[in-house]
Amino acid sequence: MTHEINSSDTASRGPGTKCGLSRRKFLLTSGTATATVMVSMNHAGADSHMPATVATYPRKKIATLSSLQTDVPVEFDYPDEGEYSSSVLVKLGTEAGGGLGPDKDVVAFNHFCTHQGGDLSGSYKGETKSLGACPLHLSTYDLTRHGILISGQAYQSLPQVLLELDGDDIYAVGIFGLIFGRHDNLQG
Repeated sequence: MTHEINSSDTASRGPGTKCGLSRRKFLLTSGTATATVMVSMNHAGADSHMPATVATYPRKKIATLSSLQTDVPVEFDYPDEGEYSSSVLVKLGTEAGGGLGPDKDVVAFNHFCTHQGGDLSGSYKGETKSLGACPLHLSTYDLTRHGILISGQAYQSLPQVLLELDGDDIYAVGIFGLIFGRHDNLQG
């Protein structure tokens, strides 16, 4: 004896029985729902103001290009003298995202882990061109790829200090990313 199941029977079936919704219908329905949500979010975002992810500050001279040595970090405070402002400038010896100089290998980053603010000062590793591991949860960041997370608990890249070269002088001019403990990269 065969028994055909229609969609009205699906609620009364027990575990281990097939769903009354075909794979094609499920994908079509979920795709339509996703598109509707995305269009709604995009329309709502058009009327609201989103803060920029790049904060700019007055130029601050932090080093000279000629004084830098490969894999020897230079520490400095930026964007201000406040908490979580410690940063590191390093000539990596290999081209890096956002790199400065003739070899595009000079970069700078904030010293604090984006997960819970662990202090990364003194943790630069020249052999891997990385910063970390964070003393709190072992997050490690790749300085050749805009400070992207290599491993650990963090879910954001390290804030990169934007640099400008004027002759031999290196200036910090802004921050790309959010400094831990701040909601808008302003002293607060």
